[in-house]
Amino acid sequence: MARAVQWIFVGWFLLLAGFMFFTPMVWYQTTPGVVQTGPFNMHFIMDIGLVFLMSGLAMAYGLVRHDQTALVCGALWPALHAAFHIFIWFQRGIPLDFIAVSNLFGIQLPAWGALLLACQSPKRSYRHA
Repeated sequence: MARAVQWIFVGWFLLLAGFMFFTPMVWYQTTPGVVQTGPFNMHFIMDIGLVFLMSGLAMAYGLVRHDQTALVCGALWPALHAAFHIFIWFQRGIPLDFIAVSNLFGIQLPAWGALLLACQSPKRSYRHA
């Protein structure tokens, strides 16, 4: 069950990566709260998309190779990103609005869930000759 959920997180991170990299203006205009953070910056959005791509690929590698280190490394960027968004939420006065709900389901739960499951994944055992 945990591996299936981890694959869902991988899919989510890769979906975000593609959305941000290939359609940065659409992402900017449709993601709740983004327009309020400042003007459109295609370079910045595409860069973040590439970081989500790396995270998703590292997690996928970790799942295929049963490599906990790769899973944790892949989950770290989304968790750091989520922590920053908690800071932003406090800066906004802790409102319980559509932006907060979108943040909860689109950023917080996938990020912390991915990191928690990555840390709980069994470590790969190595045999030495």
